[in-house]
Amino acid sequence: MTLAILLLIFLALLFDFLNGFHDSANSIATVVSTRVLSPRLAVIWAAFFNFIAFLFFGLHVANTIGKGIIDIAIIDKGIIFGSLIGACSWNIITWFFGLPTSSSHALIGGMIGAALVKAGAKSLVWSGILKTITFIFVSPVAGLILGLGFGIAIYWLFRKSAPLKVDHIFRKGQLVSAALYSLGHGGNDAQKTMGIIASLLFSAGLLGSKFHIPFFVVIACHASIALGTMFGGWRIVKTMGQKVAKLKPIDGFCAESAAAITLFVSSAFGIPVSTTHTITGSIMGVGSIRRLSAVRWGIAGRIIWSWILTIPCSALISALAYCLVR
Repeated sequence: MTLAILLLIFLALLFDFLNGFHDSANSIATVVSTRVLSPRLAVIWAAFFNFIAFLFFGLHVANTIGKGIIDIAIIDKGIIFGSLIGACSWNIITWFFGLPTSSSHALIGGMIGAALVKAGAKSLVWSGILKTITFIFVSPVAGLILGLGFGIAIYWLFRKSAPLKVDHIFRKGQLVSAALYSLGHGGNDAQKTMGIIASLLFSAGLLGSKFHIPFFVVIACHASIALGTMFGGWRIVKTMGQKVAKLKPIDGFCAESAAAITLFVSSAFGIPVSTTHTITGSIMGVGSIRRLSAVRWGIAGRIIWSWILTIPCSALISALAYCLVR
C-alpha cells in the first residue's frame, strides 16, 4: 500500500469525521432542544449508536457508492482526491452557515464532478445517480408524512392524559427514538465512506478480482463518524432543534421515530439517502400538527435551497480539485 493511498484513506476518514461532525446536529438536535439530555450526554449517546450500527446493517449502501455512481473502471487516486475535496469543502462551507445539508450528496456530487472531467458523461452510472436524486425529494417527504402520521396517532392516544405525564413518558421514549435514529444514521452514512475507500483499494488492485468491503474499513469508518459526532456541529443544532419548529419531548419522539424508520428501509435497499433531509422532513411534519404556522417555512426554504445546490456545488469544487492534481 503506497503513501498516496494511505493519505487518501486518511482524507476519506477525515470526510467521515466531518460527516459525523456536520450530521451530529441531526442525531441530537431534537433530544437537546427538548432538554431530555444535555449536549454532552447527547453526543455520547449518539456516537455510541453510530459506532455499533455495523452490527445491525448490511453493506448495501457501501456497494452502491463503491460501484453504483460512477464506472469503477475509471476510478483512480485523482478521482478519489477530487471527490473528497469537493465533499469536505462543501461540508465546511454549509457548517459555517449553519445549514443542515447532506454529506452523502456532497460526496456523490464530488464523485460526479471528478468523473465528468476525467471521462465525460459516459462514466456516470445513471441508474444509481437517478435513484439518489429521486430520494433527495422522497426521503424528506417520507419523513414528513411519517412524522405527521406518528404525531397525529400519538397525540390522539394521549389526548386525555395530563401534560406532565405525557412529558414524563416521552422524555424516556426520546432516549429510545434518538438511539434508533443514530443507528440509522450510522448504518447509512458511514457506509458512504466505506464505499469510497473500497473503490480506491479495488482500483489499486488491493482487493483482488472481486469488489468487497474489508472489515477493517467498516470499523475505521464507524469509529470516524462516531468521533465526529462526539465533537458536534453546534451551529446546525440550533437550526434543526429550534429554528425549524419548537419541539416538545412527544414531538421529538415522533420525529426521530419517523426518520429512523425511513433510514432503516432505505439502508435495507442500498439507497444512500440523506439523514439530514429525512430528519428535517420529520420535524416539519410533527411541527405542522399544531398549526402550519408553527413551522418556520422561511428557514425551511433556505434549507431546501441548500439541498438543491449540494450536488452541483460539490461537483464543481471536485472538478476544480481534480484539474489541479491531474
